[in-house]
Amino acid sequence: MNVFDKLDNVKGIILDIDGVFTDNSILVNDQGEFLRIMNVRDGYAIKRAISAGIKVGVISGGKSIGIIHRMKILGIQEIFLGIEDKISVFNKILESWKIDKNNIMYMGDDIPDLECLKEAGLAVCPKDAVPEVLEVADYVTEQEGGKGCIRQIIEHILQSQNKW
Repeated sequence: MNVFDKLDNVKGIILDIDGVFTDNSILVNDQGEFLRIMNVRDGYAIKRAISAGIKVGVISGGKSIGIIHRMKILGIQEIFLGIEDKISVFNKILESWKIDKNNIMYMGDDIPDLECLKEAGLAVCPKDAVPEVLEVADYVTEQEGGKGCIRQIIEHILQSQNKW
């Protein structure tokens, strides 16, 4: 099955945070809190996907109240932060959604994402992902993490399903 066929089959999207929503930078304020910058256009695309009936979840090794707040504003229900074993959470989300792994698009950028990328029906990464991830990805976005990579793949998915 080619990438374009896989786009038609996506019913659920699972995303990493650092390196996908963000450019991998972390700002630290005077109180020691970690702050991240996220792309507004990515957020718009996520809202469009959810409105189109596609489930969206996040699994991240990072954790902050700011991330939880942003994900809730976007309408994301499945928010798993501070996760070391991403594949077990990936499978838990699939069970909860009752969606086959072949209908899942996973987007990640680093080694902790490899197992999920290999299991998902559509494995996607930003163009600045680590070499090991670039090697297993079905699709590499033209944008880097935090620079609209989520928007690009969601547009492709929704356009292929005539929902954009």
